[in-house]
Amino acid sequence: MDIKMVDITVHIDETLDRVSCQALDNQVRANDGVLGIGHLETRPHLMMVEYDPEKLTSMDILQVVKNQGVHAELLGL
Repeated sequence: MDIKMVDITVHIDETLDRVSCQALDNQVRANDGVLGIGHLETRPHLMMVEYDPEKLTSMDILQVVKNQGVHAELLGL
C-alpha cells in the first residue's frame, strides 16, 4: 500500500497547558488521514502534522484546530 504523505506546521496563538495540548492533538489525530503529530518543547506554539493529502487538506486540519476554540494559522504556505 502506497500512502502519500505531506506535512504542515500550524502556529497556535494561545499558550496551551499540557492537558489542553493533548486534547487538541487527540482531536486532530482522530481525523482519517492524519498520520502523525509532533511538537518541539522549545517551540510549544508549533504543531507539525503529517497527513495523507488524498484524505484531507491542510485547511481541513486548520479548521479542526480552530474548532477547538484556539486561534491558529498555517505556516509556510
